[in-house]
Amino acid sequence: MRILGIDPGLLHTGWAVIDVNGAAYHYVASGVILPKSSLPLPERLATIFRGVDTLCSEFGPDVCSIEITFVNQNPKTTLILGHARAAAIVAVANREIPLFEYEPNKIKKALTSAGHADKEQIYKMVRMLLPAANPKTPDESDAIAVALTHANMSRFKF
Repeated sequence: MRILGIDPGLLHTGWAVIDVNGAAYHYVASGVILPKSSLPLPERLATIFRGVDTLCSEFGPDVCSIEITFVNQNPKTTLILGHARAAAIVAVANREIPLFEYEPNKIKKALTSAGHADKEQIYKMVRMLLPAANPKTPDESDAIAVALTHANMSRFKF
């Protein structure tokens, strides 16, 4: 199974592709989609949509997993982050790729056994589980974690 993991963000949308064969995980690729902050919101969303669409075309994932937006203290920030997430979701849905959503605490718990793990703990577990991965940003590391979460969770769901 090939999994595309997405950590959505308006300025940094992390992505990762991993292959799973039973309990064996193989790192394929990862990176970050970087819409220019100077662009108006619709153009940044279009950049995210096109970026995810290109990833789907290039890597042909069987499924996609994406982080669910958490509600923070600023409703406007939450809403804008939801827009970025929606742009990625529509790109995946447009390709008819099954999509699975995971809360941040579930992702952290699936990787570290602690629902409130910090970014450094996530990074270390990503490196431990996928030594070939060398994420350069927290967004990229989080996207790998989202893909690994689905790999772990799908073993119990199907």
